[in-house]
Amino acid sequence: MTTTVPGTYTPKPGGSGLPRMIAAQAVLETKMLLRNGEQLLLTVVIPTLLLVLFSSVDIVDTGAGKAVDFLAPGILALAVMSTAFTGQAIATGFERRYGVLKRLASSPLPRWGLMTAKTASVLVTEILQVLLVTVIALALGWSPQGNPLTVLLLLVLGTAAFSGLGLLMAGTLKAEATLAAANLVFLLLLVGGGVIVPLAKFPPAVREVLGLLPISALSDGLREVLRHGAGLPWADLGILTAWGVVGLAAAGRFFRWE
Repeated sequence: MTTTVPGTYTPKPGGSGLPRMIAAQAVLETKMLLRNGEQLLLTVVIPTLLLVLFSSVDIVDTGAGKAVDFLAPGILALAVMSTAFTGQAIATGFERRYGVLKRLASSPLPRWGLMTAKTASVLVTEILQVLLVTVIALALGWSPQGNPLTVLLLLVLGTAAFSGLGLLMAGTLKAEATLAAANLVFLLLLVGGGVIVPLAKFPPAVREVLGLLPISALSDGLREVLRHGAGLPWADLGILTAWGVVGLAAAGRFFRWE
């Protein structure tokens, strides 16, 4: 006959529940991201410096009104891209190269659970970015308008679009190629995605093509809402949704864990 002594505990072997495992992995992913100096430079320092510099110095003609009213929505879009696309692609690419993903894939956490944890980590980082950019922009005289729920919808769809593209790149290219390609795309979209330079400055034919990019749709949609107080920017929402569906589907289909 077994007796239980008061104050002692009987071990209860077994794996943790799936939600708890995903939450623990998300916390770990977030800590790793925030401790990485290069990632912080990309996701926090660069967007912040661009916002302060171009809001304070008249370098680019942003049209009528205060420069910060044009720049703040674009910098918010840039922050989403830097985390969901560039940062995630580079980090995941090197995790794949060093066998981290292979080992995690053999753990009790399913592969879709790992991707969910990575997505949650991206969202947490983006919340911190949005708060930081908003505070700095307000200090520079930004006067945002529009419905916050519409802004949230745009940010979520933008995250889905960039996350799918980032995972697709990380899961199909070698780590070194991912590093080079992700940074190159970041720079190209920074210049040609309507973040700092208005798309109206480009030739009409080029403008039509650039307007179909996810960064352009996110920048333009946020600008329509936050600068002009518009309702739902359906065209921009449609572009982001299309990129999100295609990117996530392609990442799920072609992602290689080894």
